Amino acid sequence: MLTDVQIAFNPESLIVLNLILALMMFGVSLTLRVEDFRQIVRAPVAPAIGLVAQFIFLPAATAAVTWYFNVDPELALGMILVASCPGGTFSNIMTYIGRGNVAVSVSMTAVSSLAAIVMTPFNFVLYGQLNPVTQDLIQQIAINPMSIFLLTTLVLAIPLVLGMAVGSRYPNFAKRAEAPFRIVSLFVFLAFVVIAFSSNTDVFLQHIGSFAVLVIGHNALALSIGALSAYVSRLSIADRRAVTLEVGIQNSGLALSILFTFFPQHGGMLIIAAFWGVWHLVSGLTLAVFWNWRHVNRQVTYAGQ
Repeated sequence: MLTDVQIAFNPESLIVLNLILALMMFGVSLTLRVEDFRQIVRAPVAPAIGLVAQFIFLPAATAAVTWYFNVDPELALGMILVASCPGGTFSNIMTYIGRGNVAVSVSMTAVSSLAAIVMTPFNFVLYGQLNPVTQDLIQQIAINPMSIFLLTTLVLAIPLVLGMAVGSRYPNFAKRAEAPFRIVSLFVFLAFVVIAFSSNTDVFLQHIGSFAVLVIGHNALALSIGALSAYVSRLSIADRRAVTLEVGIQNSGLALSILFTFFPQHGGMLIIAAFWGVWHLVSGLTLAVFWNWRHVNRQVTYAGQ
């Protein structure tokens, strides 16, 4: 077990991280309207499939894979926590780049962020207990689901409601500010992760062989679950792309916030969440650019015929 892994951090880092998460959620929700949620009720198929893949298939598959391969308990529990988080806000940008259905992506981000208030602590505790690999470790950790519930409410639900309220009251501001909010929050989040890595370079280099393959494989599993769920359900290509990226781009920032707040002594879990925060942006953006390239290439081919 990676009980000897210690990650250096300070209380100010936790405050900054929570502010970044709140800013990201606020920016995403600026252009959301109550009508968007009504649209989900009228056309629920794609968002529902994505949410089932997000909160049921992915955590269950993660627990099964870590059990089958007997992954180190701390790393396995970190993977289960990431899998229990909602979709990341950057999935919306990647869906746009990849010619996916942005409306489905944004609605899934909003609904999954609200559902995460309950589903994230529930899945984390449930699969941590069910998985024989992590069972002993999670029993040693004093987990208060209500505390996680309150944290997710503060960094996800409240900024979402505030963003919708500001966007509704000041629609022109919302249109102008949405893109800058996304870009700024992306670079600030990446800067936070880079600083975390640079402050713990020796730890990351020492254990890179333990976590890099796990994170890359886990992210591939998440993308595959999203893609397969959407394909089997016979969604349109645009909807499939949205669901794939929504399930594959996890809110690892929320996982880091939970870990820094409640389990800072478990460095193996922090390593998984931190590397996820970088890698899923690389894989998601690569996939989105490939889809965009293929779309443009097909358009050129058809025009030349």
